[in-house]
Amino acid sequence: MLRTHTCGELNEKDIGKEVTLCGWVASRRDHGKLIFIDLRDRYGLTQAVFIPKESAGSYKLAQDLRSEYVVKLSGQVNKRPQGTINPKLPTGTVEILVKDMEILNSSLTPPFEVTDGQDISEDTRLKYRYLDLRRKKVFDNFVLRHTLYKSIRGFLNARDFIECETPILTKSTPEGARDYLVPSRLNPGNFYALPQSPQLFKQILMVAGIERYYQIAKCFRDEDLRADRQPEFTQLDLEMSFVDEEDIFSLMERLIQTALKETKGIEIKIPFPRMPYAEAQSKYKSDKPDLRKELGTEMAFLWVVDFPLFKYNGEEKRWESEHHPFTAPCEAGIKDLEDDPGKIKSRSYDLVLNGNEIGSGSIRIHNQQLQEKIFNLIGINQEEARKRFGFLLEAFQYGAPPHAGIAIGLDRLLAILAQEASIREMIAFPKTSAGFCLLSGAPSEVDEKQLKELNLAVKKKEEGKK
Repeated sequence: MLRTHTCGELNEKDIGKEVTLCGWVASRRDHGKLIFIDLRDRYGLTQAVFIPKESAGSYKLAQDLRSEYVVKLSGQVNKRPQGTINPKLPTGTVEILVKDMEILNSSLTPPFEVTDGQDISEDTRLKYRYLDLRRKKVFDNFVLRHTLYKSIRGFLNARDFIECETPILTKSTPEGARDYLVPSRLNPGNFYALPQSPQLFKQILMVAGIERYYQIAKCFRDEDLRADRQPEFTQLDLEMSFVDEEDIFSLMERLIQTALKETKGIEIKIPFPRMPYAEAQSKYKSDKPDLRKELGTEMAFLWVVDFPLFKYNGEEKRWESEHHPFTAPCEAGIKDLEDDPGKIKSRSYDLVLNGNEIGSGSIRIHNQQLQEKIFNLIGINQEEARKRFGFLLEAFQYGAPPHAGIAIGLDRLLAILAQEASIREMIAFPKTSAGFCLLSGAPSEVDEKQLKELNLAVKKKEEGKK
């Protein structure tokens, strides 16, 4: 290791020790015969002082230091003089009397100060995201993200869940949002799709006998962006066999209760209240009501249940799935599938937090005939169903167990926990509202050679047309 300690751990117990620290120069103050710098790493700040008589060479180097230079320094831990102690820092009672220093790398003048509380445009922050992430407030959001993931994994691993990855390059099964398509070089004219969710594969894992699956999954949707949407996002995806709604509710309530306590020290009560969809619409004109004021709490969780199975698309004059076509109808409604689809309730459920939908799930259809009947009702005939979903329907013929699941939008949950207005604050390298990565310049043009390899051509815009 280049260092003996981090910039966040030294205190009065270490006085007299010879130590070596590495980090970035957060600030430099020249007081004539004394030069002070605050050295920063991910763990905190430590003050270092340079005196000519202690090390003339290091003192001369310190005169040239600028913000964000990367340095390695060695010296003795001393107690700060009376009146210079900084009680706001864990290291605020000590300083390093530098005897030797090495500049590991210089830095251009940053486009903004790498400190909290700066008024920086979002475009500038995203273009120089590597500098933005050095700021403590921004960095802390990703510590929170890591801690939440750790808590989730610990909870589920202790309950016999298996973490299992599903494909990123998969089949296009358009239903709802648009797919991102990836051309296949080896199969000209054919395309992969990036998954909108692992839905079909996790159901097949239930057919395979996994019984308890989870994944912290990357998902992709080509849709218009807003504060709570990104083209790529992360969800906790979960599926279980031989369960009903109560099993899902109980598990998720305990998981969230544990995760919030471990990540933020927040205590919440379970079980969460439940509200039928019709009541939510009648009372609140919303299927995701904010109950912080019927409940008197800052964290108001709610299960919304009894959604309709279908909604009618007046423009296309056909029925559509309210959630997705793999959602099971309530048992009592199966008899009405042919005659009155609009009155059928589904076995789906949404999890709402402070007026935001953070999760959605359902009891799944596990019977091939019922699944084909649902497809037919929403205008997917047998031939089209086989083309899109044949691998799932075939799997159902080999002993599919009853199963259910849910997906929790982790970016949304994290934004609420961190009290951020946008999920972009919780994503290391987010896209703008126009879908651009200002850091890398994506999406971008590719050269003609790459297009030819993929048997593609870009249609040029006609002059004068948008």
